[in-house]
Amino acid sequence: MTPTLLIVDDEKTTRDGLRAALEHRYDVYLAEDAKAAMELLEAEHFDVLLTDFRLPTEDGMKLIMRAKSLSRPPICILMTAYGSEELAVEAMKHGADDYIAKGRLQLDELEMRITNALRRQRLETENAALRQQLDTRFGLQNLIGESPGMKEVFEMVQQVAPTRATVLLLGESGTGKEMVAKAIHQLSPRAQHPLVTVHCAALSPTLLESELFGHEKGAFTGAYERRLGRFEQAQSGTLFLDEIGEIDATIQIKLLRFLGERTFERVGSNKTLSADVRLIAATNKNLEAQVKAGAFREDLYFRLRVVELRLPPLRERLEDIPLLARAFQSEFSRENEKPLKGFTTEAFDALMRYPWPGNVRELRTAIEHAVILCRGEKITLRDLPLALREAVSRTPDEKDIKRLLARQDLTSKEIERERIISALKATQGNRTQAARRLGMSRRNFHRKLHLHRIEEI
Repeated sequence: MTPTLLIVDDEKTTRDGLRAALEHRYDVYLAEDAKAAMELLEAEHFDVLLTDFRLPTEDGMKLIMRAKSLSRPPICILMTAYGSEELAVEAMKHGADDYIAKGRLQLDELEMRITNALRRQRLETENAALRQQLDTRFGLQNLIGESPGMKEVFEMVQQVAPTRATVLLLGESGTGKEMVAKAIHQLSPRAQHPLVTVHCAALSPTLLESELFGHEKGAFTGAYERRLGRFEQAQSGTLFLDEIGEIDATIQIKLLRFLGERTFERVGSNKTLSADVRLIAATNKNLEAQVKAGAFREDLYFRLRVVELRLPPLRERLEDIPLLARAFQSEFSRENEKPLKGFTTEAFDALMRYPWPGNVRELRTAIEHAVILCRGEKITLRDLPLALREAVSRTPDEKDIKRLLARQDLTSKEIERERIISALKATQGNRTQAARRLGMSRRNFHRKLHLHRIEEI
């Protein structure tokens, strides 16, 4: 089948010239701006999107981000007459598969790059199918992400899983710490044995001690019979202690002893028991700060963090939002027997602009809400939760910047300072996102912060 190619450029001579040069190998379609391009992309599948950076209403990077949100995204190649290494890096961050400067554009080279990109895509599709088979078997099927931070997580999971090492998972609530714990267990030699989970914050200290270590009959009021604790239940397997930062001093001492000697005692007994259990702990708290405050034992902290694995918040892995949103939409569409076809442009833009304080858990809930309320073929902005829509409506956008530029009483330096402050406010102080909004490299953005004496927002 002949590959399909969509060329987007506001200059008719460029569009026609590229079509004439490429139509012998591709089924070529043309669009003069981002709006026309998205209408074509949403109507049918294209193998390749070749777009200029400078477009009338919306630049090529934003078009690429929207194209990559489709259920079958095309290969995206960005063309620009304003070629620079910095722009190339930004293009790749926004999902571009390749980048070429129009001033140095050679048709033979362009054809070669498209051919190579199609070949890479075919190999990646085949590899993805193989990875899916392996992941389904070996426990990574529920971890989704292509961002650098998540790729590092995947690599560490695969490295640490076969070992006996204790693992400490750090990250905000909703980042997927329990999913990572399950993946480590499933990839380990203990996969055929139990994975036992205890949410430490859900139990009082007395109940938690009994829950973990078990108790003897008559050990306390209401202990009518002997009970095996979670350490015994997890024999030869893995014990996952979520919210480890909530445990009190007595349990900290018992955990420290277990990690050192692999022994413990049931509540109400002097008999020493042993268990072959791998321990994984997780917390959304700063344990170092708790150690300094005297709320958490330093020796236990060091025992727990033999391997420390940090999960990035969703606001630091924006490129994963389309992947996660599509995965959740597919899951809930199947559950609710609603064969949806993805998201409208407005809905996708809202997902990308929202700061996601609840991380992946909040995104999952938002997509389930949208699927249930969706009345058409695609999830619209109206289908998303009201709190999300209201938050996005309050987020400054390009219109705010244009109004700022229209003010005649500001110098260029003051305008630049106000733009930076506006971007920081819009991203709740996230410097990486703010730099991205302004089209700056992170290094240049930090230099501007120093120049304008901007600290925390």
